[in-house]
Amino acid sequence: MLFINTRPQDRAENLSHALRMAQIEVLDLPLLELVAQPWSDSLSDLYQRLPATQVIVVVSPTAVEIGMAYLSKASLSLEAIQHIQWIAVGDTTAQALAKYGITAEVPLVETSEGMLQLPILQTLSAGTGIAFWRGEGGRLFMMDHLKQQGIDILNFVLYQRRCPILTQQNFPHLLAKLAQEKQYYMVVSSEASWINWIDLMQAKDEIIAKGHYLVLGQRLYQVVSDYKKNHPACFNVTRLSDLKTDSILQQIAVVQGNT
Repeated sequence: MLFINTRPQDRAENLSHALRMAQIEVLDLPLLELVAQPWSDSLSDLYQRLPATQVIVVVSPTAVEIGMAYLSKASLSLEAIQHIQWIAVGDTTAQALAKYGITAEVPLVETSEGMLQLPILQTLSAGTGIAFWRGEGGRLFMMDHLKQQGIDILNFVLYQRRCPILTQQNFPHLLAKLAQEKQYYMVVSSEASWINWIDLMQAKDEIIAKGHYLVLGQRLYQVVSDYKKNHPACFNVTRLSDLKTDSILQQIAVVQGNT
């Protein structure tokens, strides 16, 4: 079988290695790369307001690294915000925060919906300040939900998402390979990744239909399922609760009928 690993390059290695050890052919094809947003007056103003917030939500290891670098640029110390409670979208992000001595709450399901189920976010009163360290276009659902509850949102857009140039350059070769395959498996971790995949495919529904898509969370599952309903591409889609390597390997075994 062929497995397309679409995770960003710095997060794909462990999964690709484990798949190859399981005798699965892997093609690394990152659909997203994260580029730091330039320092600006608006970011400077947000950092000056940060000590007045109660919670910081961090959505990726990249957000940790850029956020901390800009914290220093804003002449703020971790001591100045030590009263703030931290939420990390998943274990990898929590580990990145731990390098700075920060303990973060982590949801059972690594999605916006999962984070909203955390007790810390269930008991907030109107006017509470929450900062989001995020990328352009990410976590809008979660922020909108909290705004409707009267929460004061500080929106730190720390990086931009884009389809890697190398992926765009290599894609014609991939299309030729997929045309020869009966089926392939692919992990999809975000709506932005799915959109980039569809854009790259340019309506080649016969090749899209060969995919078995392993997607993260219920909301992304619904996005991909809606695409299936509205296009002549009858493919399989399976929901993942997290992106842990063991979870993905187990799900592959399930869908192959090997358990």
